[in-house]
Amino acid sequence: MNNSADLLKELRIDRSAPPPASRRGLWIALAAAAAVLVLALAGWALFGRDNAVEVKTAQVVAIGNGGGSASVLDATGYVVARRMATVSSKITGKVREVLIEEGQSVTAGQVMATLDPIDADAQRDLAAAQVGAARSQIAGVQAQLREAEANAARLGGLVRQQLVSKAQYDQAIAQRDALRAQLNTAQRNAQVASGGLRIAAQGVDNTVVRAPFAGVVIAKAAQPGEIVSPLSAGGGFTRTGIGTIVDMDSLEVEVDVGEAFIGRVQPKMPVEATLNAYPDWKIPAEVIAIIPTADRGKATVKVRIALKQRDARIVPDMGVRVSFLEKAQPANAVAAKPGVLVPAAAIVSRGEGQVAFVVADGKAERRTLKLGRTLGEDREVLDGLAGGDTVVLDPPQGLVDGTAVRVATDEGDSASADASE
Repeated sequence: MNNSADLLKELRIDRSAPPPASRRGLWIALAAAAAVLVLALAGWALFGRDNAVEVKTAQVVAIGNGGGSASVLDATGYVVARRMATVSSKITGKVREVLIEEGQSVTAGQVMATLDPIDADAQRDLAAAQVGAARSQIAGVQAQLREAEANAARLGGLVRQQLVSKAQYDQAIAQRDALRAQLNTAQRNAQVASGGLRIAAQGVDNTVVRAPFAGVVIAKAAQPGEIVSPLSAGGGFTRTGIGTIVDMDSLEVEVDVGEAFIGRVQPKMPVEATLNAYPDWKIPAEVIAIIPTADRGKATVKVRIALKQRDARIVPDMGVRVSFLEKAQPANAVAAKPGVLVPAAAIVSRGEGQVAFVVADGKAERRTLKLGRTLGEDREVLDGLAGGDTVVLDPPQGLVDGTAVRVATDEGDSASADASE
């Protein structure tokens, strides 16, 4: 019984014990700390971050050493041929023989293919027969004319002796003149028939397809038994050419230069070309012409470049990179410090000089410049900047040496634009 009483006492609630600790104070402390952190971040955003001036920047580009040929612009393009032709026949006909293969060199006038000449031969034989008939007609009229002239001469003597009538003499004269007219007509018919024979012979020659100029065959388009036509009269089953040849001596380079940089390119400007297939091979070249029209879709201008070196490795449609160069200085010239290209928008006048601001460690650093040439929308800087420097574009008037700056990003610009809309 005592044990049971003790157990019941243990189950009794002890109201004299202190209540458990509350967690309300802990939550209040955490909320206060969070509020302090938010206020600190807001203060940094207002008084720390916004103190930095937002600027747009651009990279400075090195353009090479002054003692050699300096590259002022790089571009990409393709090797093209100024003389390239898909050779076809002048007439529609069936191919009898093809005498070319891809990669074969041909000379001007060399036979590339022949067509079936049956129809052309028949036309030429008919024209030859017409020439023979016209010439035989001339011979018959000439014999009749000789007889008429003799008869007229004889009657002329008799009419003077009054042995024949004047009417007989006049009739003989008229017959002689008629035969002379017939002879003239027969001779003209013979000339026409001869012209027809020459045309028929040309038709036979048209069945032979020849190379219009010397070059290399890059495509073979027809096979024996196929129909070829310069007009593709037979639809998809009719070939329009025998093959394509390229004059390898007419190869040049065409590149598209952006409108913003076309001012750097001039005719006769030296160029260094590098084929994508042979990156270690530098080919000397020269600007031929700047095509006086622009592509509004790509905002580019086409430039033609002549290759000064001929080689079998250069073939049409090859990709090529070109560097437009300034003229090289003499070998004994004093080597100058490498120059750089800087956007003209980064250069401003401060005091009596031209300066630019370089972004370094989040601050603007003022640099005094020594300027050179104007190349399109860029300026050459001879001293004050180095390749790879980051310069501020359109520096605000209040920007000074040591001002904290932050670079504007495209994402921020687009977000601002969306917000304004």
